[in-house]
Amino acid sequence: MAFNLGKRLEGTAYGVLNEVLAGFHSDDGYARANRYEVMLNAPTGEKGTTSTNLQNIFSKVMGQAKGDGTVRKTGLRCESISFPGRNLDTTPDTNIYGPTREIVNGFSFAEISGTFVCSSDMREKLFFETWQRLAFNPQTWSLGYYDDYVGSIDIHQLDEQDNKRYGVQLVECFPKTIAEQSLGYGQNDTLHRINVTFSYRYWKNLTDEADLPKSLQERITEVLVDSVERNVRAQIPKVLSRL
Repeated sequence: MAFNLGKRLEGTAYGVLNEVLAGFHSDDGYARANRYEVMLNAPTGEKGTTSTNLQNIFSKVMGQAKGDGTVRKTGLRCESISFPGRNLDTTPDTNIYGPTREIVNGFSFAEISGTFVCSSDMREKLFFETWQRLAFNPQTWSLGYYDDYVGSIDIHQLDEQDNKRYGVQLVECFPKTIAEQSLGYGQNDTLHRINVTFSYRYWKNLTDEADLPKSLQERITEVLVDSVERNVRAQIPKVLSRL
């Protein structure tokens, strides 16, 4: 019986191709870069209790933007953004014989930028300008407190059924830079877009790091629960505890 290697390879290749194509149509297929959701969790500007904060009129403007849906609509108009990266900072370990090795001595996060399509009334630009002005009082030029102007941004990867499959949160985030927007008579069919660079303290994975780091209240609650459980266990006779 003759062995036809060509037919054998052709059949194998066809099976692999079908397996690859099936991945596109399954729930566990490939993530598409154009399927995402951005949620802007802007601060109110009234988290502190300082007189400087209370005198900043833009804290009231931000409150209106959160109430009339401007914040949500701005997130929906995010044309492009990136999942943030993370870098492990290292230093060479030379206190060994032979080849050196890299030792982690910290970690760092890079700023990210997002592009937003503007409405005819430029409300998206006004929103980010208002967010920036929570960091300073434009009437007195005094700077606000950190907690007054930092918020967060959630970025989710969606599947074909618009289910959230992965997500990250930029923690203690604020719009550091609002880029310039060009104007010109030759830009007849050009939509206005605004590019915003966000600074943040760190980001966390919303899949398995959503509750990290835990707040002081959560840690206190866990300590109290553990303490109560230990006291209850201490009252159980050793004979019963072995059952």
